[in-house]
Amino acid sequence: GSSRDAGRRERFAQRTGAKAYADWREMLDREPLGIVSVATYAPQHAGITVACAEHGVRVVYCEKPIATQLADAERMVAACEQAGALLVINHNRRFNTNYRRLRDLIAADGLGRVTSASLQWGGGRLGNVGTHLFDALCMLTGRRIEAVSATLDLSGKPDCRGPQFHDPGGWGMLRLSGGLMATFDAADYAKVPGRVIINGTLGRAITGGEDVTLELWDGRTEHWPGLRHEATSMDRAVTEIVAWLDKQAPFPCPAADSVQVLEAILACHASHARNAAWTELPLTGRDRERELLSG
Repeated sequence: GSSRDAGRRERFAQRTGAKAYADWREMLDREPLGIVSVATYAPQHAGITVACAEHGVRVVYCEKPIATQLADAERMVAACEQAGALLVINHNRRFNTNYRRLRDLIAADGLGRVTSASLQWGGGRLGNVGTHLFDALCMLTGRRIEAVSATLDLSGKPDCRGPQFHDPGGWGMLRLSGGLMATFDAADYAKVPGRVIINGTLGRAITGGEDVTLELWDGRTEHWPGLRHEATSMDRAVTEIVAWLDKQAPFPCPAADSVQVLEAILACHASHARNAAWTELPLTGRDRERELLSG
């Protein structure tokens, strides 16, 4: 393990019996590592991930958001593809059993034709929290975000990770492929449960945490409780990583999807700068150079 914080290094070494380095570069130079988890701040993700690929690391399991700038995210994906390495982004709803069950239900028209969707969460932070909800929406519907119209919440809430970071929430609309429209509501000081709602011609699905509730328009309801007694989403991700390493199965969650989610979040910032004007993806010009100041 590696951390700049001496206390964390000491606790890690005591808990695991593993070596602990102050500098991750030294760790990569000295250790023949197969899987590396990148769990530091988002501005460091690209440099560490690219270095891992160049040092022969087979799998990089990276925290979200994938990066703070679009070019860095694309560089991470390209470096891993060139090295034949697997890049996994910790959008953990991708590995949740109920979310996968709901994805399959929607694909099989279990809600009928999908007509709209809505997202909400408390505490703002489009980059750190919204990335999960945007990604879950894309996963559940099997669609990509094609355009956004957004207004950021500039109430001035301090970022919990320090004054160098500024990751506001906000409100807006997302247009997905096929013309599907979704709204999001994520004020900085809101205290509301995080949820994704998918509406269809036969009913709707409401996710809350790990739970899913189906409300069908014919009066039937169904509740899928979170499977908390089973493996966690992270455990399931690691199991699928190992299956990929053993050539038993392809990995089901391409990192390129996380690049597109980052691009949608940056598009929210670009839209806000133009008074919530619709902003199309892929981004072009200076909008591609925007930076998400997410910790």
